[in-house]
Parts: sequence; structure tokens; C-alpha cells
Amino acid sequence: MAISLVTQFQPYTDEIFSTESKKSLLTNQDFSWSGAHSIKIFKVGTSEMADYNRNPASGFTGSRYGTIEDLDASTEEFMLKKDRSFTFAIDKLDNDETAQQLAAASALARQQRQVVIPEVDSYVYGVMCAGAGHKPVAVSITAENIYDEIIKGNNELDNAEVPETGRYLTVTPDVYVLMKKCKDIVMETDIANELRIKGVIAMIDGLSVIKIPATRLPADFGFMIAHPCATVAPTKLEDYKIHADPPGISGSLVEGRICYDAFILENKAKAIYYQAQQTAMAKVASKA
Repeated sequence: MAISLVTQFQPYTDEIFSTESKKSLLTNQDFSWSGAHSIKIFKVGTSEMADYNRNPASGFTGSRYGTIEDLDASTEEFMLKKDRSFTFAIDKLDNDETAQQLAAASALARQQRQVVIPEVDSYVYGVMCAGAGHKPVAVSITAENIYDEIIKGNNELDNAEVPETGRYLTVTPDVYVLMKKCKDIVMETDIANELRIKGVIAMIDGLSVIKIPATRLPADFGFMIAHPCATVAPTKLEDYKIHADPPGISGSLVEGRICYDAFILENKAKAIYYQAQQTAMAKVASKA
């Protein structure tokens, strides 16, 4: 005799894990795009030093300070390129008959958490890696060489006269494991609570270490050392709306729009050091 078994649904949604954005640590909001689609900033040159002419020859008519020259003044233009959006509808009965698991407010929060934030992060980190002022040849990062590579990168920023305080070391979880295995690395994990909340997990060689999922970084990402002064990452518009019973829909219509971008200041590109990982194919080719 057949028995019909009961299937019961619980008012619970199995959410996908997502990571909070850490781009605010690596970038700045120094400029405003309010009322404009693009902005321009100046780059002004300097004058070379010369020997002061203390005792000019008879009939000398020039300046004792040296040859007078005009300073160069050029501009950089930053035009916003990313204007993105999404929309979806939730039928009133679908929401009711799924124990309110399709509620518009929670669906919008999920969209932001799992789609919008990862997209913006991936774009910004990609711009930083592509525009880095220091991009050495890709290497195979191991527990044996990771410390030397980090020290080398920090040294490049020192020689470029990048501010010593406020630098961040960005790594993937896999590279962080290598760091913990490296016998030469002694990481300071006594981090102020304010920094820990923002995502800083340790300090090494004066660098604040942050860990970012590999899915939000370029495929060949090894690590990046960056000072936030180099990258401007504006979000000019972030607009999210829930329309109840709009024309043609019995339920909720959710719409969202975000206008953002990221720019590397030309004179500050040296404040970013990007070390790429050697890919598996490149390793095979180097051994051939």
C-alpha cells in the first residue's frame, strides 16, 4: 500500500555568502562629480635648480637666478563611463505563497549584496591593477618567496616617495595562506577594532593587510600594495526604488541604477604596486 509522505517548506531562504566591500580602504573620494559628467584637474610642472650668479660679468642683463622659463600646465580628464542598472518584478501571489521569502525589500538587499557590490569591486580593482605604476614581471608566488616579493614592492613605493603611512597590502585567501606558512613573516595581528571592522586583518612591514576573494580580482592576481591617494573611485548616483502595484504589475517592481567609475591619477600611479601571478601555462612554457 502506497503512503504519501509530507513535504514541508520552511520560511527560510538559503542565502549565498557574500563579502563586504573593502574598496573604500584602497581608494579616495577627493573629487566631486556633482552637476558634471566629467571633471578636469591640473598637473603643474616645476623649475630646475641652477647655480646663483653672484658676480655676473660686466654687461650681464639676465637674471642672477637663472634662465626664466614658463611652467608647464596640463590637465587630466576623468569622465564617468559606468552607468549600470537592473530591474525585476515580484508578483503579489508569488510573495504570498512563498511565505514572504520573495519580499521586495529583502530581494533588493540581496541584489545589492550579491550582484551590485561585487561588480563595482571587480571593476575598481581591475582599474587599479591595470593602471599600477609598478608592474613587475609575473612570478610564481610561494611560501618561500612571498616575503621577499612583498618587501621588494614596499621598497619600490619608498623609492617613489609614496607616503609611508596608510599603505595597504591586498591579497587573495590563497596568498594569505602562503604568508602564514612563510617562516620569515611575523604578522602583527593586534589590530585596532576600527580597522578590523573595515577589513584589516594584520600588519606586515608597515602595511595593513586586507583579504579579498579571488573572484573579485584579476585572474592572475598575486598581491597589490597601494596607497589610497592614487585612485579616485566616485559613485555619482546610487538609486534604488520599489514600486508597489505599478501599471501592468500586480505586486512590486524593483529598479536600481548606479553610476560609478575609477581613475588613477597620473602623478600618483607609482603609489600602486601590482604583482601578477605566473599562470600555469606560463610556467609550462618557461620550463620548455
